[in-house]
Amino acid sequence: MYKRHVIGQFGEDVATRYLKQKGYKIVNRNFTCRQGEIDIIAEKQGYLVFIEVKTRSNLLYGKPAQAVDKTKIKHMYKVAKYYLHIQGLENRFVRFDVIEVYIEKGLARVNHIPQIL
Repeated sequence: MYKRHVIGQFGEDVATRYLKQKGYKIVNRNFTCRQGEIDIIAEKQGYLVFIEVKTRSNLLYGKPAQAVDKTKIKHMYKVAKYYLHIQGLENRFVRFDVIEVYIEKGLARVNHIPQIL
């Protein structure tokens, strides 16, 4: 469990740096509520973007984005809806993205998949 947590945290850090380089403003990280968690909430070009980060050091269990199934998407939607409500942002444009982070030989490679819904 600890190793997975460390790898996941590393992937989120890589994704955050990537997003900043691409002009995104990071609004929140690891937003948690009863409905679940969103890894990164960012803003760009008028959109509030809810991002799930999946990190892999090998492909034994498939590509990272394959882990974002219908159940995970449903949780993301519920968390986003709650976040928008408590922040008073119900009228914002939103988007749901996945960022895959591949770790190989100490190097990280990012694949950003916008608009998964």
